[in-house]
Amino acid sequence: MGLGGLISGASGGSSGGGVARVVADIAPHRIAQPPLPTPIPRSKHSSSTHTLSIPRKMEGHGEMGLIGEKIDTGLMVRMRDDEYESRSGSDNVEGASGDDLDAGDDQRPKKKKYHRHTPHQIQELEAFFKECPHPDEKQRLELSRRLGLETKQVKFWFQNRRTQMKTQLERHENLMLKQDNDKLKAENDIMRGAMANPICNNCGGPAIPGQISFEEHQLRIDNARLKDELNRICALANKFLGRPLSSLPAPMLLSSSNSGLELAVGRNGIGGLSSIGTSLHMGLDLGDGVLSTSSAMPLIKPPMGLMGNEVPVDRSMFIDLALLAMDELIKMAQTDSPLWIKSLDGGKETLNYEEYKRTFSPCIGSKPAGFVTEATRDTGMVIIDSLALVETLMDTGRWKDMFPCMVARAATIDWISTGSAGIRNGALQVMHAELQVLSPLVSVRQLKFLRFCKQQAEGVWAVVDVSLDISQEGTNVQPFVNCRKLPSGFVVQDLPNGYSKVTWVEHSEYDESCIHQLYRSFISAGMGFGAQRWVATLQRRCEFLAILMSSSIPNEDQTVISSAGRSSMLKLAQRMTDNFCSGVCASTARNWDNLHVGNVGEDVRVMTRKNLDDPGEPPGIVLSAATSVWIPVAQPRLFDFLRDDRLRSEWDILSTGRPIQEMVHIAKGHKQGNCVSLLRGSPTNANENNMLILQETWSDASGSVVVYAPVDIPSINVVMGGGDSAYVALLPSGFAILPDEPSSYGGPHNFNRTMVKAGDNGTDGGGCLLTVGFQILLDSQPTAKLTVESVETVNNLISCTIQKIKAALKVT
Repeated sequence: MGLGGLISGASGGSSGGGVARVVADIAPHRIAQPPLPTPIPRSKHSSSTHTLSIPRKMEGHGEMGLIGEKIDTGLMVRMRDDEYESRSGSDNVEGASGDDLDAGDDQRPKKKKYHRHTPHQIQELEAFFKECPHPDEKQRLELSRRLGLETKQVKFWFQNRRTQMKTQLERHENLMLKQDNDKLKAENDIMRGAMANPICNNCGGPAIPGQISFEEHQLRIDNARLKDELNRICALANKFLGRPLSSLPAPMLLSSSNSGLELAVGRNGIGGLSSIGTSLHMGLDLGDGVLSTSSAMPLIKPPMGLMGNEVPVDRSMFIDLALLAMDELIKMAQTDSPLWIKSLDGGKETLNYEEYKRTFSPCIGSKPAGFVTEATRDTGMVIIDSLALVETLMDTGRWKDMFPCMVARAATIDWISTGSAGIRNGALQVMHAELQVLSPLVSVRQLKFLRFCKQQAEGVWAVVDVSLDISQEGTNVQPFVNCRKLPSGFVVQDLPNGYSKVTWVEHSEYDESCIHQLYRSFISAGMGFGAQRWVATLQRRCEFLAILMSSSIPNEDQTVISSAGRSSMLKLAQRMTDNFCSGVCASTARNWDNLHVGNVGEDVRVMTRKNLDDPGEPPGIVLSAATSVWIPVAQPRLFDFLRDDRLRSEWDILSTGRPIQEMVHIAKGHKQGNCVSLLRGSPTNANENNMLILQETWSDASGSVVVYAPVDIPSINVVMGGGDSAYVALLPSGFAILPDEPSSYGGPHNFNRTMVKAGDNGTDGGGCLLTVGFQILLDSQPTAKLTVESVETVNNLISCTIQKIKAALKVT
């Protein structure tokens, strides 16, 4: 500050009296003050205040000009008298401040005395200022006592020291800004000079003599880039269509009605390529020209993405395949399409293969010998918006989490395009995945495929998968093993109530010899890998996520669990179910070694694995055994029987004779059976301890699962308290139940299935496929050798459990 302190004044009467506060600027260095001007004498009728122009100079900045301030003239007289007593920023006021003085017309304030701080006091104050620039009243009182100063002196010193620090900082910032301003001015001059003399990129000479605006220069650059883009697209389209773009059909239209999503697409070529000539917003969709009948306005096309310079020439076959697959998916997802034949009850749809062959040409080659075809379509409402669903499908980790019991493993091999405008529109990637059915009698499907995402309209997206065939030269992609996926995927449309309508299409060809006779009709009907299972799983998982994110979570347990504890419990249960699925299906997600033991039935899969450093399992040799059988009991009835803790002792050998009580219940959906539970088995005698069992159960239209594992009390207490669940050792066991009724796929039972009439032996006339799986620790030493007796023990455990279930349900 110019005067070394804070000065404020209020006008008084004719005598010039008033109230004035003068706070000396306490600082370790003396700040020179400019001399004050001579006060202007006042007449009787003159105003009590005058405007004075006081020249000030800022250190390091030169002359900054004149700053006008309104100052009381009487105050100026007193300030001139006192300035010789307080010239240093380290001086302070002794006694009361100006606020404590009474103002009057005939009373002048007493002359205040100023005392200079000693070097020791300044040193102590500076040291304390570095540690605490804003001391409270207690700290100021302690400093005043220790240094022999008054409390107000300490208070004013810190006020002025902070003001001085702020002033120095502002001076430094002003200097930096001035330097930046000079630098920007220099750059601006250089740019103006370059714009005034543009250079032609083709010939190297001057482009246009004279001045040219920056905007016009940018437009010329964009125009040249768009022309080059158009030439590449035209060459690519001619390559696989064999004709110029002008002969392509009209753009496809989008018609919206109450019946659902209807996409009208032409049958020749790729719909909408003709719109390239009229639209410069070209992406991977090649300007499909989708129109809305309500507005009749062309949709906004994504900016250049996949077709841009980032796409190598040798990847053009990926682009061709993705475009053909997307066109086929859109047509197959169309409502009331002649490609599908509805059943008599109007529920299940069957692909019209004759119409399909007339409409499409094979995009990945002819069907291999020995392969059979499965094709399904299903529609459902899910509580998720279209963009969120697309983001989930385009991320391999989130895709696996959304379909945990279907996708055993997933990875992105290569990104051809990541999309445009910060979204997934036009995204194309090469992926590897392993799809599974919860049974050891069905081989895991290993796929390498393209996944392509494109926005069809506002709130309408499509994601398509198509396998990469070995016949595609130059792709360096391994051929399919036992399955290949024809164009499959979904079309999702946002609804106004927060839901989305999903139309899912699954179309694949697979080697039927890799599937057990017990499951062949089940798989061929699309019940294992078909659209119904994808839609049912998506609905159940979206409902769970909606409940998890809502403020009111259904809770039926008797123990209060925090949100962190609930989240840890759900993560632990999910890991338990994932481990159970890997043990049943033998995917490569975990390293299992198959065993072939003569005394074990051919339908029982036995595997072992050595655990050395995984904290989620007990160390040692882990043995997994699983098998599948057909039971003449409907899926819902068997599921309710297995999840009922009151009936658990009828089939669980570990729970025999123990009363089971549910301690914790965490709902995962509105359906009663979709939950995670913590069960306690009370001891039957003094020599037994309490047994805790973590259990997860869920059921939907595609099947049911009951998975459980014993847990120790200290570990589960840590998890319920919100601790890390990754260090809880689990060995899961459980059941997978798949519906297997004639109404499920319109065909009769086969392979050792006996039709049972409703009411016979207490059954309801249905049937289901039951998979039983156990994982046990054979030896805590990883170097121990596996014996035949241990394998026979787990085989007997499976057989005994199945017999107990049949006896309890009174079926054979």
